[in-house]
Amino acid sequence: MENTLNQQIKHFYDRSTPIWLDTWGEHMHHGYYGADGTERKDHRQAQVDLVEEMLHWGGVDQARRILDAGCGVGGSARYLAKRFVSAALGLTLSTVQAEQARQYTAKAGLENQVQFQVRDMMTLNVSDGPFDLVWSMESAEHIRDKQQLFHIFYDVLTPDGHFLMATWCHRPLPPGLSERDQRLLDKIGKLYHLPPMVSRSALVEYAEKAGFTEVKSVDWSRAVEPFWHAVIKTALRWSSIGGLLRAGWPTIKGAWAMRYMQQGFKRGLIEFAVLKGRKG
Repeated sequence: MENTLNQQIKHFYDRSTPIWLDTWGEHMHHGYYGADGTERKDHRQAQVDLVEEMLHWGGVDQARRILDAGCGVGGSARYLAKRFVSAALGLTLSTVQAEQARQYTAKAGLENQVQFQVRDMMTLNVSDGPFDLVWSMESAEHIRDKQQLFHIFYDVLTPDGHFLMATWCHRPLPPGLSERDQRLLDKIGKLYHLPPMVSRSALVEYAEKAGFTEVKSVDWSRAVEPFWHAVIKTALRWSSIGGLLRAGWPTIKGAWAMRYMQQGFKRGLIEFAVLKGRKG
């Protein structure tokens, strides 16, 4: 089952990455628009601001070796490696993303600091570390066994190492999810190739069970919600529409899912969860 999911994710990003690069840029994640989401800025600047806000909130001001687990085309890996003058390893399931990441990295002159592998992050083990920082930016939602994911992150970190994670969750429970809620989550999951979402409190519990200390979480949904309007507007340019048509039906459906994500945020059904923890 996991191999099938991984193949679906790989195929989706192999086909869709060029259009996402045009729409999202090399940071293939949300942007930060201030705590209440009212700051007006270019969405690519907002993406960089999200990285900085996570570092500030997480209290991370140095790291010698970084793991970017689910790196996309390496935007975060390059940014962090340059900011901390450190080494970074990025993992992705997509060969297209890995090749694009290497091209961006060479252009930035960071090929001696930042490396990429086409690899399932769930295959990591102690021998792959140690890392001072595990960075997980909007990739954990693709992982079915999230408890095991935190165990893996714990194993590859140095003592006193930190993890920082941003991921999509459904709203807190109780109350339970309504049929309407579940239908919308199912649509998003099918189009973006996601296993069932969990709540933010469940992720905190998984992290603590894995051994992490000082685990904290926060909901930044309001801060990032304007991003969907920005990228939908960008995706509707004629050049982007042509790219969608060339990328094929799965990518077109993935683009349509942006509307479902926007609905989820507006209804308070989806949370943009940010978590941190330390290996005690």
